[in-house]
Amino acid sequence: MTSQDIVLFVRLSRPLFLLGVMVFYALGVGIAHYLGHEINVQIYWLGQAWVIFCQLSAQYLNEYFDSEADKNNTNRTPLTGGSGSLGPGKLPKQVALYAAYTTLAILASLTVLLIATVQLNSTIWLIMFFAILVSITYSTPPVKLESSGYGELAVSILVAFLTPAFAFLLQTGEWHRLVVMSSFPLTSLHLAMLLALELPDFANDSKYNKQTLLIRLGWQNGMVLHNVLILTSFLLISISRMYGYPWFATLAGLMAFPIGIFQIWQMRRISLGEKPNWSALTIGAVSMLVVAVYLVAFSFWIN
Repeated sequence: MTSQDIVLFVRLSRPLFLLGVMVFYALGVGIAHYLGHEINVQIYWLGQAWVIFCQLSAQYLNEYFDSEADKNNTNRTPLTGGSGSLGPGKLPKQVALYAAYTTLAILASLTVLLIATVQLNSTIWLIMFFAILVSITYSTPPVKLESSGYGELAVSILVAFLTPAFAFLLQTGEWHRLVVMSSFPLTSLHLAMLLALELPDFANDSKYNKQTLLIRLGWQNGMVLHNVLILTSFLLISISRMYGYPWFATLAGLMAFPIGIFQIWQMRRISLGEKPNWSALTIGAVSMLVVAVYLVAFSFWIN
């Protein structure tokens, strides 16, 4: 394997997306820490590894099954249109499939370790089952959730709501309202991010009949929904404060609001026919979510 192959494989693994699920996982454990639970470091890293390899499985399968459409995408950005690691002169398409098989095997081993280490209750089992189901079926025929119009919602629920819930439950074994109050606004932001990431691929997805949520809604309705989801997220954060959500977490979440306004402004410009800056749009979408979840998670860890 050459150094170029290693670089391409790292790109295939989309490390930035892995960082995202790591921060969401840290949020769940941070809430447990804030509530006074002693954090089991072994369980923390076992659960974190499980989440990472579940995410990797989904990404490799997505790269494999979407490779034909992605290689002809002329609007690829560092965050959209696939990794660009597969194809002539790059990695063979089969590498993504073999990588998916490997990560799924590791995921099975990690599941056995979790069973031996933690008493998994029924809720944790349901979350794990849902995570594996979404990871495998998101891009894989014949289900292909990404073309159902519901795939984006399933992914947002999995990453932004169930990942912190999974982390919290592994440490505590029970629910707490702070998990829900923290996750609901972030789920809305995550779905808004996915809509923004799909916009540069709109023409290519239409060409290959990839029925994403944005394709099904239409780009105009998708832009409106994107803006509504951002505003709804920050409204939920503000309302949560009235129901006992900690002030420090409220302030932390609202600090991402200026980026959200910038995203709405960018969408407005595009809807009026101005030339889009796809890199600025996609980086802004990811930054909005990452800043929000990182600051909220950090605030729970230090209080």
